Amino acid sequence: MTIQEIQTRKEDQTFDCKSIQIDPKALAIPIVAFANADGGVIAIGVSDKTRKIEGIDQHIDKLNELLRVPFDFCNPSIPVSCTYVPCQDKDGNENRVLLMHIPASSSLHTNQADEAFMRVGDKSRKLTFDERVQLMYDKGERSFEDTAVYGATIDDIDMDAVTRYINLLGYSKSPLDYLRENSHFVTTNKNGEEVVSVACMLLFGKKPQLFFPRARTRFIRYNGVDEKVGTEMNVIKDVTFEGGILHQIEKTVEYLETQVAEHTFLGQAGKFVTRRDYPKFVIQEMVVNACCHRAYNIRGTEIQIKMFDDRIVFESPGRLPGMVRPSNIRHTHFSRNPKIAAFLKAYHFVKEYGEGVDRMCRELEVNGSTVPVYHTDDFILKVTVAKVTEKLPENNGKLTEKLPENAKKLPENNGKLTEKLPENYQGIINRIIKKANSNGEKLKENKIAILRLIVEDPYISKTDIANTLGISYTAVGSNIKAMRGKYLRRVGPDKGGFWEIIE
Repeated sequence: MTIQEIQTRKEDQTFDCKSIQIDPKALAIPIVAFANADGGVIAIGVSDKTRKIEGIDQHIDKLNELLRVPFDFCNPSIPVSCTYVPCQDKDGNENRVLLMHIPASSSLHTNQADEAFMRVGDKSRKLTFDERVQLMYDKGERSFEDTAVYGATIDDIDMDAVTRYINLLGYSKSPLDYLRENSHFVTTNKNGEEVVSVACMLLFGKKPQLFFPRARTRFIRYNGVDEKVGTEMNVIKDVTFEGGILHQIEKTVEYLETQVAEHTFLGQAGKFVTRRDYPKFVIQEMVVNACCHRAYNIRGTEIQIKMFDDRIVFESPGRLPGMVRPSNIRHTHFSRNPKIAAFLKAYHFVKEYGEGVDRMCRELEVNGSTVPVYHTDDFILKVTVAKVTEKLPENNGKLTEKLPENAKKLPENNGKLTEKLPENYQGIINRIIKKANSNGEKLKENKIAILRLIVEDPYISKTDIANTLGISYTAVGSNIKAMRGKYLRRVGPDKGGFWEIIE
């Protein structure tokens, strides 16, 4: 950052200016605020009101006081790094400006008075007690899912649901033993009474909504592209799903599938082609993420899924957790509710390292659509997924498929696949072939053809593969079995799951 940039840049979410004369205790406030938010830079030696360059070189004693602030007046201390920018001060003398670089922190920080601050726009705002607790949840310093549910007992838990879960895990003891011995699902309080955790109730409760009325998922379908109220209200569907988290996810995804339009048309080579408004994996991933990572301590609203003519908006209580930001969400993973995430992983809804967001983005990119847009409105995380299907021109009363510019015909092969894959698809196939070659294996024609179909449609069935390729169902199964674990993996159950390429 140059001195010109310092003088002209407005104070914002990640930048502030402070006079060299600032009181050390006062400087602790923006340092704490930046660390609790997205990180930032403080330019010291520049008047925050007039932007006149004061410099620091004539104030060495004062400078040393300010350099100790991250250690002396911040709790816990903050690992601030410093750089110096040469400049001319307001009197025309050679001087320097100090830049304090404050990283975003995974911990909650306070000043010497045990006050917590958060950077909001160009202000360092003091947090209320509830906001402070919420921030601790978001940063993983406290876990709401481990807290006891007031008034809940073992009798409120569905032991059949626990049995189904422990059978997946291979746990040999009783369901009650599992709850008592694992994940703090059931613990004993100071009065010697057994208490049930939030995670236990949300996952295994007979009626979780008795204790958490808004722990539910609501789908709203609007007519048009705007959300209207009053006499112009344009809601045409309003459905709510309750029960445990697993039940909610399954029923919500199942219902959304009835609302996502599919467009089947006669494409190239006389084959029917189906396009969806939203990829199936994207729908599932967004529902799972909303249920898995919402802030359940925020009780005033439920998860809302709003479908418009041109987009779906997923609204979930709670900001992005931990160090996750819209800019790094594809490759930075943090679970606000790790026990809920572990549960869903056992049912193949959540992957170990959260690579689902990255895959979701890749699927949308392959469709030529924009990736989801994340933003926070107060305490609600809103994720917008744009509709991907375009309407294509009619041809003699039939829709024709619009092929990518690079799509060319391959030589005919006994009625089998004849269309060249788009470049981004073909690249996947080429990498798999290269991987097989490096393993001393040459993939035969049928295996490559199966991989091509799965890359195009991860939800394709073995029957559809057999019909498309003109080979037997048994041949499809044997080829898939030979590639499974090396080039293919199954995600989810046989019915309702999908195939994933292992590159």
